[in-house]
Amino acid sequence: MRYLPILLLFLISCKQETKNLSAQQIIDKAIENAGGGLYESSAIQFTFRDIQYTSRRNNGIFQLTRSFKDSLGEVKDVLTNSGFNRYRDSEIVSLTDSITTLYSNAVNSVHYFVQLPYVLNDDAVQKELVGETEINGKKYYNIEVTFKQEGGGTDHDDVYMYWINKEDFTLDYFAYKFYTNKGGIRFREAYNQRTIGGLRFADYRNYKTEPWESVDLKNLGELFETGKLELLSDIKTEDILVEN
Repeated sequence: MRYLPILLLFLISCKQETKNLSAQQIIDKAIENAGGGLYESSAIQFTFRDIQYTSRRNNGIFQLTRSFKDSLGEVKDVLTNSGFNRYRDSEIVSLTDSITTLYSNAVNSVHYFVQLPYVLNDDAVQKELVGETEINGKKYYNIEVTFKQEGGGTDHDDVYMYWINKEDFTLDYFAYKFYTNKGGIRFREAYNQRTIGGLRFADYRNYKTEPWESVDLKNLGELFETGKLELLSDIKTEDILVEN
């Protein structure tokens, strides 16, 4: 019995430690749960919409690629710390600045979503804990993410919301509000969550809501739970290979 007060103090301390987590600590726990340091030393290959993608990282040095065939031959897009290049049948292609930006963003976007939540610690990311929510009986931290203009890309004005499970720190839902191409909101529900080579991957059901301009991202969980979001598509990552 003399150990009971010590045990109670330990349990209370653990509860307070979890309760008082910052946005950064929550994201760090989510990343650790999804694979942690393995992201920095792994080569990842996958297929998305019949296009093959690869990523290689080594302590901040990265190479992101996509490869496909078109009517003119083999195309390979390569994004690194140094910039972007397109190759056709192994020959470099001359591109205008606007097309370079377009292709670069397209490559980065796919890798970004596939490697969530790891990328939420990029230098341009600004995180804030904006509340807690319950969706389908599970409790979540609401983490709002915005981006610095420097390093945040052409869509740095976009706003994201991530729902991090309070029990196991999985990223079960996220949403974003964007302003290009007339703008909109997307809400994604993770499913088929699995671990390959020590890294977590998920597929997503992709939803939208209309009108979107006045919608607070924090309220999307309730709209989803009550069936008020429109299902747009299934987003599947296939043929995943991981080399550590």
